[in-house]
Amino acid sequence: MTVESQTRTTDREDIAKRLLRSSAKASFDPLVEIDWDAPVDTDRYAIRPERVSLYGTDLWEMLTEEQRKELSRQEIASLASIGIWFETILMQMLVRHAYDRDPTSNHIQYAYTEIADECRHSVMFAKLLGKLDAPYYKLDPVAQFLGRVFKAVSNGPLTFSGALFVEEVLDQLQREIMADESLEPLTRAVSRIHVVEEARHMRYAREEFARDWRKRGPLVQHYSRFVLGLVVYYSATRLISPKAYERVGLDPRKARRAARRNPHWIDTKTWAARKVVETLDRAGAISGPGRHLWRKAGLLGRRGSGSPAASAPSTAGPEAQRA
Repeated sequence: MTVESQTRTTDREDIAKRLLRSSAKASFDPLVEIDWDAPVDTDRYAIRPERVSLYGTDLWEMLTEEQRKELSRQEIASLASIGIWFETILMQMLVRHAYDRDPTSNHIQYAYTEIADECRHSVMFAKLLGKLDAPYYKLDPVAQFLGRVFKAVSNGPLTFSGALFVEEVLDQLQREIMADESLEPLTRAVSRIHVVEEARHMRYAREEFARDWRKRGPLVQHYSRFVLGLVVYYSATRLISPKAYERVGLDPRKARRAARRNPHWIDTKTWAARKVVETLDRAGAISGPGRHLWRKAGLLGRRGSGSPAASAPSTAGPEAQRA
């Protein structure tokens, strides 16, 4: 079966026109839409407890209920930090994508629209960090360096497959958060805005990746698979900063080691990445050495395990559904 028959795409200008129309109808200013003066409800989890990276481990059992809830807030802050990191990379890649293309086209006008969305999202995540009494969890020097290289040398398939990966993983977690009324209200409000607007971004990335990927020769595809594997590995293994564990009194090295071996956390990452894995695997973008990196990052499930962690159905609302 050919890639064309596996991944159907819409006319580039037509889909961009529809996404522009959707952006005009359902875009948000987080500074206005969210009540930033409301206090954070520390009696609630910020994310479902079973999604916390240490859930089910001996370290989890050692924590008090208050510490567990604080860890959930710090892990949300860590996810927001990596969101800022990658959105900054993505904005630069989108500018490069638009640089030598026709700005009068719907396709490039939507690229500019997405850049504006990502600017607002980065500000929203930064304000969330402050409300959660959390630092900006900056990545380690190796990941920072590789991110700088990636944004400078990425080709079309890498730009859009990398964007799709990070956006899909965060989207799955946030869809669950926004639909769960038992969770902390501020994190639910932030998740709702991000889910609605990222639905358009993922449609744009999914189609542009498929359109560009099928044009590339074997050499570029082999190169892209490996570099994508590196991007995925360094992103997925740094979703939770070791310093987040330190904030609740845990030894960061011991806690990080426990999380990386935790079957519940591996299942959560596999569940969160399942849609992007299906999309990219179907296109032939996850194979060879790159596939090993996906598995090592805990995104292809545990060897010998059953299905990935199950999740309650998520409701993203009509705005996200239409995009």
